[in-house]
Amino acid sequence: MGLMPRLKLAPSILTADFGRLADEVRAAEAGGADYLHLDVMDGRFVPNITFGPLLVDALRRVTSLPFDIHLMIVEPERHLDAFAETADIINVHIEVSPHINRTLDAIHRLGKKAGVCLNPGTPVSAIEESLPDADQVMVMTINPGWGGQQMIPRQLQKVAAIRRLLVAGGHPGEIEIDGGVKVGNAAACAAAGADVLVCGSSVFNAEAGPGQNLEALRRAITGP
Repeated sequence: MGLMPRLKLAPSILTADFGRLADEVRAAEAGGADYLHLDVMDGRFVPNITFGPLLVDALRRVTSLPFDIHLMIVEPERHLDAFAETADIINVHIEVSPHINRTLDAIHRLGKKAGVCLNPGTPVSAIEESLPDADQVMVMTINPGWGGQQMIPRQLQKVAAIRRLLVAGGHPGEIEIDGGVKVGNAAACAAAGADVLVCGSSVFNAEAGPGQNLEALRRAITGP
């Protein structure tokens, strides 16, 4: 339970109201968000298409939150420069990055933190050799492409396995969980060893405002 106080919340704009996106982002920041999670999808690696660097650049003028960029695109190494000016963390998928360590190194040379992501069907062994080079490991607890999906609970076993590897190797990287995070499972995510929780529909697509929803998630993690 000692991991809980340092756990961060990263609202994802994927389920926000894009007609009033600036207001939604400001409300998340005022509500105590730690990061802003930005899902970039290309319609190839995942079926959906979202947005590119122009929207990310525009949001940089709206908020001072660190930007956690999630590149769900093929050949992510070709697009690092486009996001480097506004990103704080750039995450790439092992499934489309056969030379992942070279890509992580390229992100570091741009002065940004580098994250490696793995889908539900990808084993932990696929990223084990990259743990010394990764500032963040993102575990997808849904199949990527759309917000609002239900978490696949057994993926928390993968989180726990990665935590053991990080501790055993003395690697300082954080573990981020992305997919289906809500009040009912946030504590289990923390207990599994997560450092960062991506929260989309649980923050932006609910009856209460982003600030109230973020507070509810924190209470679920730390208790009343």
